[in-house]
Amino acid sequence: MRPVPDNLWPKDIQTARMVQETLAQRVSIRPLKRNPKLIAGVDACFTDKSVVAAASLYSYPALEFLGDAIAKDRMRFPYVPGYLSFREGPAIIKALRKLKTQPDVVLFDGQGIAHPRGMGIASHIGVVLDIPSIGCAKSRLIGEFAEPGPRRGNWSPLYYQGRQVGTVLRTRDRVRPLFISPGHRIDLGTCIDIVMHAVTSCRLPEPIRRADHLSRLTARKGAEDED
Repeated sequence: MRPVPDNLWPKDIQTARMVQETLAQRVSIRPLKRNPKLIAGVDACFTDKSVVAAASLYSYPALEFLGDAIAKDRMRFPYVPGYLSFREGPAIIKALRKLKTQPDVVLFDGQGIAHPRGMGIASHIGVVLDIPSIGCAKSRLIGEFAEPGPRRGNWSPLYYQGRQVGTVLRTRDRVRPLFISPGHRIDLGTCIDIVMHAVTSCRLPEPIRRADHLSRLTARKGAEDED
């Protein structure tokens, strides 16, 4: 993975917005060059003083668990909707770098291009690391859509300013849908295929579910240590 300059993590919203607008020009939505053999899910949780990120690696399409990585970073940025990458990004990148083998595709608990500036956390980290990435959010940030059908695999397009930026995907029967959007170096159809294949016992893809659980457990222990 390529190094990430420190100036990509500003502390103020005005500069952060400029970074997003600049990086958005580098997003590439295109089919994968080859079928992925490894995928990872990432997520982050917080204590009062730090960000705890986890990355969970799986084979694909077999979904064999291959390992976790955990990383911590100082709290750099406040919670502001639309700027999640500046809060979670540095710790997530550290966790990804700690994996023994680098994934071919990374799934994020957040948005890809379904973002006011086309720069959700999946797009942001996808661009700065130059890796294929998928946004897999539990709620809508932008856009309009029709409710998809009730069955697993039903979906409807997510539109923003007259352009399709993602899909609203039902990953389990009669369970709330996910908001899927490409992050970088991948197309929407492939995002849907990978997400659906990676969903097992809950509505989230298994790599994200595990990373979420692990980051929460680690953050809880860290919060106890800070007390």
